[in-house]
Amino acid sequence: MSQYFDMGEETLWNPSNGASRLFQRQVAVFESELGLPSGIGSMVNDECQIDPGAFETFVNTLLAEHRRTSHAIMLALSEGFTATVLVLAERAGIAIDWAQLGTTPDGPPQDVQVSALTGMSTPAEGGAWATGLHEKARELSRRMPR
Repeated sequence: MSQYFDMGEETLWNPSNGASRLFQRQVAVFESELGLPSGIGSMVNDECQIDPGAFETFVNTLLAEHRRTSHAIMLALSEGFTATVLVLAERAGIAIDWAQLGTTPDGPPQDVQVSALTGMSTPAEGGAWATGLHEKARELSRRMPR
């Protein structure tokens, strides 16, 4: 069995039920953390509609927040979800402003990791951060059925 994540008439992703369930639970977690809806609707009869406007806002906010943290655990926990969302965004035709995301993050760092040995960590250099996330998304895209 599988489920469909659609935007209009286009299927963006057709994962197994288990992968879909896990993804939907992570969507709820990140909606709560970011304080905004994802645009990813409820699964009804194995189909889920994605609202393009709300999803675009969610994607850009998620990427900006991911960019601002330097906490190793936060990054490890969010990287797979963020890459999966990025694949869906690219398939949906959502433009990502990588140049803006590659600059020094706006505002104070969030969820920084402080070590007695190394002090406070800082977010990764923008180009390296974007390249790493892009590569993970490309790898996932090859394995994510439409």
